[in-house]
Amino acid sequence: MEVEAPYACFTRPEFKTERMSYPVMTPSAAKGVLEAIFWKPEFSYQIERIDVLEPIRWASFRRNEVSSMLTLAWVREAMTDTTVRFDAEADRDQRNMVCLRKVAYRIHAQVRLRQHATDPEAKYRDQFRRRVERGACFSQPFLGVREFSASFHPKTDREPIPHDEVLGVMLHSIGYRPDGESYRWFHAELQQGVLMIPREGAELPGAGTRTGGRR
Repeated sequence: MEVEAPYACFTRPEFKTERMSYPVMTPSAAKGVLEAIFWKPEFSYQIERIDVLEPIRWASFRRNEVSSMLTLAWVREAMTDTTVRFDAEADRDQRNMVCLRKVAYRIHAQVRLRQHATDPEAKYRDQFRRRVERGACFSQPFLGVREFSASFHPKTDREPIPHDEVLGVMLHSIGYRPDGESYRWFHAELQQGVLMIPREGAELPGAGTRTGGRR
């Protein structure tokens, strides 16, 4: 299927405060788009390839964000004490975002059944294709941040852009564990507008995990 949007930001995790996008959609972002369209606990999506259908264009602007990080202690306190409130006005900060504009991608993926699944892969593939043809989704897909909502449709005959670029280390997937998030990576290279995705990413030595998130 194909997805497009006026803006996109696939944030590089190594940037701690300012948002800086990868030049191409990441596999984890592509998986998020597919799951917004159709998701079942019986399977997961394996992203195999991403075709870039529009030239890579950049945009930059400033946006308001909160600067604090969510902690389990704060959540527990808010659950037990109804007077605890988060004041976004007092915690607001302006930050620069370097993002992409006028993007379009073709996502190639496979359905991978989980152990408890009882139905064949073909059933879920057909259900997904019918939803794409109808424009149905569980939640509105977005590209990187929720403000950048995206439209989707069945694949077309559009050719990938004639562009080669070594993208370096790119985020492959994010794992969620009780002690925080873990990241897996791969060496990304765009060849004639096509980004091939390995089945598994690798954890970098010393990368560790990150706990919490924004309030």
